[in-house]
Amino acid sequence: MNRALQWKLIAGFLLVFIAGGITGAFVGAAHVRHYFSHGTHGSFIKERMGERLKKELNLTPEQVTKISPMLDKASAELEAIRTQTAQRVHETMMQAHRDMATILTDEQRAKLQEMHLQHRRAFHGFHPPPAEDREQ
Repeated sequence: MNRALQWKLIAGFLLVFIAGGITGAFVGAAHVRHYFSHGTHGSFIKERMGERLKKELNLTPEQVTKISPMLDKASAELEAIRTQTAQRVHETMMQAHRDMATILTDEQRAKLQEMHLQHRRAFHGFHPPPAEDREQ
């Protein structure tokens, strides 16, 4: 293989790598924009339910107005369930960590604590902190 061909292959691989990175950045940005444009889960659920019912049932504007409070109530209840479930998951994981800590070495406990902190940092903007974390 001659030098010119080697450089062309390297340049080709670099271009493909860069194109993949750019594509990933655009797809990631689209997902972030989608997440933030829909606001809370509750409002998103209400909008989706309302649009689907309106389309599937051919609701009149008057019917849409009448069912809107019902959708508000349902989406608020669903949001409360989601929040409670997230808190229960967090509590379960924290209890599991406390239970595991009794059999771990000091070094392993420190690593487990670091893993917990990394997770909190990664999801800080997406979920409100659980009640026990807010008090600290």
